[in-house]
Amino acid sequence: MLAIKSPRAYAHEVGLRARTGEFIKPYATHIRIFTSPQAWQAVNPELSQSLDANGIRWECEYLSGECTDDAIATLKNHVEQQQAELLLAIGGGRVLDTAKAVGSQLPDLKVVNFATVAATCAAWSPVAIIYTEQGGHVRSQPLAKMPELVLVDSEIIARSDVRYLQAGIVDALAKYYEFYPYQRHNPNDLALNLKVMTAQRALETYRQFGALAVAANQQQQVTPALVKVIDANIVLAGLANSVRDTLPTPGFAHAIHNRLTHQPELHHWLHGEKVGYSLLVQSLIENNAEPDAELLALLRQYAMPLQLPPLTGDRVATMRAIAEQIKFPSASAERLPFRISPAVLEQALLATDRTF
Repeated sequence: MLAIKSPRAYAHEVGLRARTGEFIKPYATHIRIFTSPQAWQAVNPELSQSLDANGIRWECEYLSGECTDDAIATLKNHVEQQQAELLLAIGGGRVLDTAKAVGSQLPDLKVVNFATVAATCAAWSPVAIIYTEQGGHVRSQPLAKMPELVLVDSEIIARSDVRYLQAGIVDALAKYYEFYPYQRHNPNDLALNLKVMTAQRALETYRQFGALAVAANQQQQVTPALVKVIDANIVLAGLANSVRDTLPTPGFAHAIHNRLTHQPELHHWLHGEKVGYSLLVQSLIENNAEPDAELLALLRQYAMPLQLPPLTGDRVATMRAIAEQIKFPSASAERLPFRISPAVLEQALLATDRTF
């Protein structure tokens, strides 16, 4: 069975923060805002003025750490105590995922996501990624309900650190490199073909506009190239993740990423940076220890880490432990055209210490 689970609508405009109240008013007049101090500062005073001008009553709280089960429970409790009609999440992936998870647990609550960085497809994606307080991956939680709206203001993203945009580009292009290998053994799978087509469109966007978008972000300017890349990072990557059928096709590089989140030395890496390194590991396995040339060029272009930093204890032993602890469903592994095992993973991890 083919299913596509996506938000009801997407709005991307220059200066949208000043019109947020207009977007919210048809859904609710009594809302809770969930954000981070940095994101809240980035959208104000325009956003709060817009809410006030449209007669929307609001209360605000900040996420202090990761998207954890405790953070979800706390926010849910506050939403219920306030009797809020809508939850407006403003920020990056941790904030947006926490809000999506709460929305899935409260059937009558509407959720609107306002993405202030384009570092992941979290604003759109039909899952919430749950972590430990220390940032270790716990699970990817499918959502029972999607946001009503996804809002994006190009000016806010243009002013953000370019590192976020680059990480978002790599997280999005990963969808193509993760999904297309499944096609070799499953060429007639409609859901898979839709995922690959969407991911390929994102990859083509980066080939044509990626460098221009990064330059615009560095100059804090909104350009057509930056707009196209923001849409690819959020919409195309999110849509590729939104297509489902009965045969799961999880991304192998993301499975590697999930284990890397438990490595304290990598906590300063962004999600997309961990995914970028994991793509290199996948490519080494897939191509007999020689990475795909275009992928390697893209990872370099977007300043992804290609080696692990210094690790506590014996480096080889730590890499072996990482390899042994990477989890991937056996049924999905059987659908891929390359063999996965702890020994193969260990060799690929060790191979990243070479200079490419």
